[in-house]
Amino acid sequence: MDQHAIRAISADDMQAVNALILQRLQSDVALINQLGVYIVNGGGKRMRPLLAVLAARALGYDGDQHIKLATIIEFIHTATLLHDDVVDESELRRGRDTANALFGNAASVLVGDFLHTRSFQMMAELGNLRIMEILAETTNIIAEGEVMQLMNCNDPSTTEESYFQVIYCKTAKLFEAATRLGAVLCGSTPELERAMQDYGRYLGTAFQIIDDVMDYTSASTEMGKNVGDDLAEGKPTLPLIYAIQQANDQQRALLVEAIVERNGLERLDEILNILTQTGAIDYSQRRAQEEAAKAKAALDILPAGHYRQALYELADMAVARIS
Repeated sequence: MDQHAIRAISADDMQAVNALILQRLQSDVALINQLGVYIVNGGGKRMRPLLAVLAARALGYDGDQHIKLATIIEFIHTATLLHDDVVDESELRRGRDTANALFGNAASVLVGDFLHTRSFQMMAELGNLRIMEILAETTNIIAEGEVMQLMNCNDPSTTEESYFQVIYCKTAKLFEAATRLGAVLCGSTPELERAMQDYGRYLGTAFQIIDDVMDYTSASTEMGKNVGDDLAEGKPTLPLIYAIQQANDQQRALLVEAIVERNGLERLDEILNILTQTGAIDYSQRRAQEEAAKAKAALDILPAGHYRQALYELADMAVARIS
């Protein structure tokens, strides 16, 4: 099953999700409409709401609450993007100007707040306290992850353990919620719910590792942001952390200076060579593949069918983006 087949089996559900996104974006405040539509229509793949839809369907759900749930997930994700781009002072996302570059930081932060609060309105409409508890915990942990990442910036002593904790909180946690809540909607057994939770966590971790690798391996046209953005922001992601461990003294000094001084773009070619020579890119890819394999293994408990196969294939696709 390829990407087109996955989109085909989820087309009706995702069309309903997109329609609800646009409907619930509406506000009497013109700037919210303008900025909200800009960011939501920004070319994203809707990966997280797609996971919510596929997970519910894979477990046999035949209602319509998964559409609202998927929309909530996307609003939380979009709010996080708006805030992230302000914190990171980013100017490019998905190949377009960021909202903060066009509308300013204040508008981006406030519209992000609107999306967060709109998502909680919609959670209340679902009338399921357990779903609200899981999503409330999720949004809180995402915020903690962003703060932890901020603390790690410009710190070349950041460990792999700390890195994985950050990406679990800021990325994998929302993947985990998207797939886990599909099981909650279905009233699934604790074993099935845990399996879906594990799938989302491992998939989200693999996805973020590959994103971090792509910061050093992809053209900006492929990635939708500038090569070396993480380096310019002083973020010690897995390729850099591993390279520092494996590098010789001269190489290590260059990498440490790049993280501390945020001057890595000036010597980007040298740093890319170090990442290659130390095997940091290959190592990071292997770690992503390990996480994707664990995600696929978590699906073994699910009933066979097109939707389970789609989830399985998405794990492979997450790590194949740089192959």
